Amino acid sequence: MKKYMYAIKKVSLLVCTIMVCACTQRNQQPQYDTINVVENFVIDENSVPIFPKKAALTTDTARRFSIDLPKRCEVNWDNQSVLSVVPEEKIEIVRLGVGDDLPDLKVSDYEFKELTVKQALDKLLDGTGISVVEDEDMFEKISGSISSGTLVDSVELMSKMGRVYYSYDEEVEELHLNHRAKWMIKMPKNESIIMALLDAMHGADMRNLLVNWQDKTVVFEGNYQTEREVAKIIADISSKKYMLAWDIDVYRVYPRTDNPIIWMNLLPAFGDNNIKMSIPGVVGRALVVSPEINTKTLQEFLSQQANVVLISQGTFVIPNGWQSRFDIGQCSKEDRLETDLIIGATGKYGDYGGQNKIDAKIVLRTSQGELSSFNIPSSVGDNYVIIGIPTHSFVTTPETLISPFAELVVFMSPRLISIVDANNIPTEQTPLVGDALRQFLMESK
Repeated sequence: MKKYMYAIKKVSLLVCTIMVCACTQRNQQPQYDTINVVENFVIDENSVPIFPKKAALTTDTARRFSIDLPKRCEVNWDNQSVLSVVPEEKIEIVRLGVGDDLPDLKVSDYEFKELTVKQALDKLLDGTGISVVEDEDMFEKISGSISSGTLVDSVELMSKMGRVYYSYDEEVEELHLNHRAKWMIKMPKNESIIMALLDAMHGADMRNLLVNWQDKTVVFEGNYQTEREVAKIIADISSKKYMLAWDIDVYRVYPRTDNPIIWMNLLPAFGDNNIKMSIPGVVGRALVVSPEINTKTLQEFLSQQANVVLISQGTFVIPNGWQSRFDIGQCSKEDRLETDLIIGATGKYGDYGGQNKIDAKIVLRTSQGELSSFNIPSSVGDNYVIIGIPTHSFVTTPETLISPFAELVVFMSPRLISIVDANNIPTEQTPLVGDALRQFLMESK
C-alpha cells in the first residue's frame, strides 16, 4: 500500500513539473496583437485614427440647416383646408443704417449740371462744414435744379438720381455715399404669405436673406436695382386677393412583379366621376382627380400592385400669377436618385372660360434640363396625380439594379389662400366647405 501511495505521489509530482514547465515555456513565447495595415498606416486597438486634412468648407449637414425647412417639408394631410382666409396686413420696408438726421437747412435756386453726386453735394454743402465721403468710386453724372426745398429733400433727390445711398454722421459732420444699402422688411404674421415673399425674393436671385421668424422680419442687402425689385414684389403681393399653395407627396413605386403599374385600374377602383382630366406630357401623364383620391386612398391603390416609398414631402406658396418651385432634394427623407428633381409651378386663380379655376403649369426639371410639363386647369378642391415618370429617367449609370418598371408618382393638392379685409373674415362657425365654399368664392370675385 505504501509503495502504491508513493507511486501516485511520484506521478503527481511529475505531472505538476510538466505543467509548470509548459506554463514557463508559454510565458516565454512572445505575445502579438492583431495588426491591420490600411494604406500604409499601421492600426491596432490603441491607435488614434489618422485622416487626411479637409478643406475649410461648411459641412454638408450644416449647409443644409434651415429654420424654415420644417415649415416647408411637413404636410398635415389630416388637417388640410383647400381654402384658407387670412387678414390683409401691411408689408413695410425700412432702410437701415441711415445715420443721423441732416441739419434743418433750406435750399433755393440750386442748379447742377453733368456733375457726379459727390461733386454736386460738395457744391451744395459748401460753407456748411459738412464733408462728403465716397465709400466707393462713383462716376455717374447727374443734372438738375432745385428751386426751393429742405436740405434733406435735396440730398435725397440727388442720391436717387445717382442711384446711391447716403448716411450722415453728425459727430464728425460727414456725409457718406455708397452704392449698396441694407433694408429690413416687416412681414405679416401669416407664415404662408411670409413663405411666398421669401420664395419671390429667392426667385429674384436674392440669397443672403436674414430671416427672424420670431419678430417676423427679414434683412437683406443690395443696390438700387435690388431695392426696386423688392419694392415691386411687395407692391404686387400686397395688391393680390389670392395666393396659391401646393401640398406635395413624392413616391417611388416598385411593382411587385415584372409588370408595370396598371393605371387603368384607377377607373374601376374609384369610378369615372373621380378622374376628371387626363393630360399627357412629353414624359408621364397628369391626372386631375376629385378629393376622393387623396394620399391615403392613392397609397392603398398602389400597395395592391407595388411597394410604395415616400421620397419627399412639402409645400410651397406663390402669389396669384407668380411662379415658384419645390426642390425635392431639400425635403427628401434621404439622398435618392430623384432628389435632383425640381417641381416648378406657375398658377393663377380667376376666370377661366366663365368659370373660376386654378390655371396652373407644372414643370418637372432636373439639373440636365426640363423633363416634362403639364398645363392643368382645375377647380378648388381637385388634386393632381402625376404618373408614368420612369425612375430610370434619373439613372446616370449604364446599368442599374432598379427595375425598369419602377416609377415616380407625384401627388399635388392645390390650396387657395384668400386675402381679405380683417372685418370680412368668416366666423369659425361657418366652415368653408360645400355650399358655403362656393358662396364665398362667388362673393369674392
